[in-house]
Amino acid sequence: MDNLDDRIGIGEARTRGRVAALAAALEGGLVGRTPLVERLLVALLTGGHVLIEGSPGLAKTRAVKRLADGLEASFARIQCTPDLMPADLTGTPVWRPDRGAFEFLPGPVFHGLVLVDEINRAPPKVQSALLEAMAERQVTAAGTTYRLPDPFMVVATQNPIEHEGTFPLPEAQLDRFLFHVRVEMPDAVAERAILDLVERETTEAPHGLPTRLLLAEIHAARDEAAHVHLAPALKDFIVRLVMATRDGSAGEDVRGAIEHPVSPRGSLSLAAAAKARAWLDGRDHATPDDVRALAPDILAHRLGLTWRAAAEGETARGVVGRIVERIAPL
Repeated sequence: MDNLDDRIGIGEARTRGRVAALAAALEGGLVGRTPLVERLLVALLTGGHVLIEGSPGLAKTRAVKRLADGLEASFARIQCTPDLMPADLTGTPVWRPDRGAFEFLPGPVFHGLVLVDEINRAPPKVQSALLEAMAERQVTAAGTTYRLPDPFMVVATQNPIEHEGTFPLPEAQLDRFLFHVRVEMPDAVAERAILDLVERETTEAPHGLPTRLLLAEIHAARDEAAHVHLAPALKDFIVRLVMATRDGSAGEDVRGAIEHPVSPRGSLSLAAAAKARAWLDGRDHATPDDVRALAPDILAHRLGLTWRAAAEGETARGVVGRIVERIAPL
């Protein structure tokens, strides 16, 4: 096999190496969270957003803060509450008597990486304001539109076990997230490793991540990932997976469980994410394994189940899993 630098160019190999070093540094402080790290980096490379769902204490916020430490981009954290106002997120015009004019003070959404903790505790008006920022990369206040920084990435968290005082995200909002990642409880081995990790951190002097990606490196990595080859047969595989949520090709039991199938945004998201995952793995082409690995986290939150299916205990993630099992690449 040719040397990696010869095949993809010294500049691309260096960028890939820097991103790989960041991935290793992130995983070093997150026990058993390799899939989460991978999805955060894929979202960074594709310009997507991530919704992380899991019980309290599973390092959701920690993961995002570590990512922020590894990027040159600015970072802001928003703790959602039922009394949060849209202006608390986007900013507001303030009257300046000395100038006789209003001046817009940007809110926390005007940062490169924005952590929105417990997003389902924010009222619908706030969720709607965040939707414009995520979809359009801009904020409109008092009739004036302000562009958000580039890169701009939202990582939101939500708690699945507490629903008092919450506002479930509507389908239109969910569709704006590239990934909906479920974080599960660790096993006994991982739990012990977490104890050791925290003990080391409390007894040793704190230090930042050894790798900090510059903005130019982020843009270069995005460009390189976008040029990863997606074979026509793999494109057909992606389309067939998405079409299976609409046409019954994965079985009538699957089609009968789906009220709202996946839109074309699902195909576009899966294609872009598969290319980014391949790039992270050091390949110049995506494979069916990339598509299969990412499909549940990309497609499940984009489809809606029938009332009957939900009442019978079906889950969107389970339905997508059956589709992936039954639809084979050509």
